[in-house]
Amino acid sequence: MSSHDAATEAAAASDKRRWIALAIVMTAAFMDLVDATIVNIAIPSIEKDLGASFGAIQWITAGYALAFAAGLITGGRLGDIYGRKRLFLLGTAGFTLASALCGFAANQEMLVGSRLLQGAAAAMMVPQVLSIIHVTFPAHERGKVFGMFGAIIGLGAVSGPLLGALLTQWNIAGLEWRPIFLINLPVGVAALILGRKFITESKAPKALKLDMVGVLLVTTALLMLVYPLTRGRELDWPLWGHLMMAGSLLVFGALVAYEKYKTKKDGSPLVELSLFKVKSFAAGVAVQLTFGVVLGIFFLVWTMYMQIGLGWTPLHAGLTGVPFSIAVSVAAGMSVQKLVPRFGRKVLQAGALTMIAGILLYLFVTGRYGTGIHSWQMIAPLVVMGLGMGLIVAPLTDAVLSEVPKEHAGSASGLINTTGQMGNALGLGLVSVVFFGTIDDEKLAKAPGEVGAAFTDAFQNSLGWAAGVLAVIFLVMFALPAKPKQHVEGGGDDEVVADGAAKEPVLTH
Repeated sequence: MSSHDAATEAAAASDKRRWIALAIVMTAAFMDLVDATIVNIAIPSIEKDLGASFGAIQWITAGYALAFAAGLITGGRLGDIYGRKRLFLLGTAGFTLASALCGFAANQEMLVGSRLLQGAAAAMMVPQVLSIIHVTFPAHERGKVFGMFGAIIGLGAVSGPLLGALLTQWNIAGLEWRPIFLINLPVGVAALILGRKFITESKAPKALKLDMVGVLLVTTALLMLVYPLTRGRELDWPLWGHLMMAGSLLVFGALVAYEKYKTKKDGSPLVELSLFKVKSFAAGVAVQLTFGVVLGIFFLVWTMYMQIGLGWTPLHAGLTGVPFSIAVSVAAGMSVQKLVPRFGRKVLQAGALTMIAGILLYLFVTGRYGTGIHSWQMIAPLVVMGLGMGLIVAPLTDAVLSEVPKEHAGSASGLINTTGQMGNALGLGLVSVVFFGTIDDEKLAKAPGEVGAAFTDAFQNSLGWAAGVLAVIFLVMFALPAKPKQHVEGGGDDEVVADGAAKEPVLTH
């Protein structure tokens, strides 16, 4: 019997266990996605309670995304070397501990540091999710499973603000914003206990080495790029900040050169550069990066606009986003199951154009109603934007991976996640330019009554930037395949050495 048949039969024999394993890893992925956005809605409460500066606020959000982005590729490679179950459990434990530290943070410095630790732990936990799914399910079931995973991604990304609003507004035990982090504790503990029992261990089929030089280079390059963007406005754009951003390009160049050398030397590079020779993958990474910038900008400035600019409560702001969340979920489900098989990349391009239309409509209503705007007047633009986002987020990974050789599917998935998170971190960093850069702090200090108008203007400026980036995304999407092939994860199975020397499918990084 072939290893493929043996793996399929083994999976069928343990049907209940594998579905429990799926629920565990998807819950962890959902927890991470929610945590990336749940903080936004609680920012005003955190600012008031800890006396946090604008710079600290950006680091509370951008620091998580930066640590996550910098560690994703490394986390995936560590799972290949030491075992995906082991790294998943280690990452989950670290994430749970960091959530506790965030929840009990005594000052802004402790909260920023804990968020960095939380992002680093998530970078160990999240890359294992796709790999564990791949080694747990036979090829013919993976299409359905990855469709479910796409729905979880869409739901997690947009449900964070509402959950954050409810937890903040309820002020459980007088803890104000802190339950948005403490809620992770019982979820994390349950994932650890159940994960030890139900997740099967697996490793890469050949011995790999961790590329420490690559890890150092990619982390340094990201820090050099995002740190000056985050602190620039607060420090009046010093010369060293511009030099750091320019220097980051040189470090990225050094990373590429070293990874080419590493590939020839021992075949264990941190980044599989051959993937970028695949046109659809290179274009998809560009789309993922720029789309991450849009989301990084929009979700933070939207929250600041509603709560600080309009003076709405967290619950009011969170409920305002419900139509957006519903629209994303509806469009995401339709795009994968009905539209993409028939229309291919046109669905993603329609999504970009639809999001632009929603932004332009939002610009119109905010300009017309000013600070007197009501939630119901935002429904139309939010629904249009949500439909556009749903048409992009769900099918994008399928489209990007459709022409990638299956032996590199894991590495490609890790790079896609990394570029998306890097884009998110860049977007959060750019908030200081496109949002706070239009606000005159001295003027507002003298005339506090002008806060609403100032934040409305800053929000409109940010929307204009987001629309411009989406227009670029629309053009780049022409490089995606017209109609994606069958999802690469649904292809044939490869061998892997797992615990007990069993043979099962593998997703290599």
